[in-house]
Amino acid sequence: MKVTIVDYKSGNISSVINSFKEVAKDKVNIEVTSDLKKITSSDKVVLPGQGSFKSCVDALNKINGLTDTLNEFAIINKRPLLGICVGLQMFADIGYEETETKGLGWISGIVSKIDNQNGKFKLPHIGWNQIDIIKESKIFKDIENNSHMYFVHSYEFIPEDKKVISATIDYSSNIVCSVEKENIFGTQFHPEKSDRIGLKIIDNFINL
Repeated sequence: MKVTIVDYKSGNISSVINSFKEVAKDKVNIEVTSDLKKITSSDKVVLPGQGSFKSCVDALNKINGLTDTLNEFAIINKRPLLGICVGLQMFADIGYEETETKGLGWISGIVSKIDNQNGKFKLPHIGWNQIDIIKESKIFKDIENNSHMYFVHSYEFIPEDKKVISATIDYSSNIVCSVEKENIFGTQFHPEKSDRIGLKIIDNFINL
């Protein structure tokens, strides 16, 4: 089996690569590439994202044919894809970081700035927070509710269809921190920085 981590030159993804290799051991081939043919021939794809919504979308669009290839992989061929942090946010129709930017449009919704209630809550939201698992999700297999995950973000994904939400956190309001829609999975938190529980989530995705 081949799992591809999409490297589209958006931030440092070394911890994502290292975590997936640690979980995969020698059982699974972990490829790190933006080569369209290699992505197409993968069994599963990981879409990381660091930086702003706009910078990540721009970086994806800079690689000719990449968004079409990802679209074909996840939407047409319905193969498993995991978005991490801004990788999840890009599932939305539109993001409002820096300027209004069109997302991938895979899960209808918007990405807007967390309401920090006039400075009552620090932004970016950095550090560990308890997740509230609100629906059964394949990537939360054997994960206890109220487990702590690691976050770094100032923007939140607000999906139109609340049924896709698999977990939330309480930070200023109820913020979506995980989604699942058929073969598409996304986490606002960083599983690769969330210790052994994060590694278990990666393991669950690899073993889908």
